[in-house]
Amino acid sequence: MPTAYIIAGPTAVGKTAISIRLAQILGTSVVSADSRQCYKGMEIGTAQPTAVEMQAVPHYFIDVFPPETALTAADYEQLSLEYLQEIFKQRSTAVVCGGTGLYIKALCEGLDEMPEMSEAITAEVNQTYQEKGTSWLQEMVQAEDPAFFATGEIQNPARLMRALIFKRSTGKSITEFRTGERKARPFKIVKAALELPRPVLYDRINRRVDIMMEEGLLKEAEALYPKRHLKNLQTVGYSELFDFFEGKYSLDEAVDKIKQHTRHYAKRQMTWFKKDPEFRWFQADDEEVVKKICEL
Repeated sequence: MPTAYIIAGPTAVGKTAISIRLAQILGTSVVSADSRQCYKGMEIGTAQPTAVEMQAVPHYFIDVFPPETALTAADYEQLSLEYLQEIFKQRSTAVVCGGTGLYIKALCEGLDEMPEMSEAITAEVNQTYQEKGTSWLQEMVQAEDPAFFATGEIQNPARLMRALIFKRSTGKSITEFRTGERKARPFKIVKAALELPRPVLYDRINRRVDIMMEEGLLKEAEALYPKRHLKNLQTVGYSELFDFFEGKYSLDEAVDKIKQHTRHYAKRQMTWFKKDPEFRWFQADDEEVVKKICEL
């Protein structure tokens, strides 16, 4: 049976480099599990693998869709299974690398069948969120879907928006559709997660934001600004610069906000992955980490 090695962990921990080294040893390809790196024109802000890294091993789900394409976790489940099927025709292993926990869950376990949500309600909630922020989302979800609010995902704007849109579209709580049933996969799954001491990780995040700015993140965000209403651009690294363009912050303040929000995102990622007992955890700066993952 073929094997898919999952490499997960928080942003800036070093997943890309380690997944490439692992894929080179295994002689296989990498499938991204990042919900934003798949979009064109967002290379710097989403820390897409570089051209050199892409040449080192074949990559899937990187820089392939325009930002107007609204992909869901269900779309990713289908796409990633197709990518793995293609890889397994030639190789007995594949590497899946990313920090989007819901995408990894979709690939490994499948998703519950959900009714469709209203596009009009989706647009309305997104717009109001942009105007009023996370505190408004929390208040609305607490009032309209207390069952979801009680699950503890109240610090994750994306989950809050989905819950609120779902409730307003269907009249039911999204928690009613969570069956917990796991789909069988025709391949073995090995889950490895990377971590670093928090001060080290936060320093890496801060330095990476500075490097992104040096590499042209401001210009990239400027090119995307006319499309700022798109859900895929309501993303850390772009939202803050859009606010700078609109005079809400100075550039220095916007950069500080990017660092702060990225640190918060990394903390949420760690919380998500730590809840999954199937992950084996490794220090990302361990020189033997790739060898240890190969031995799983």
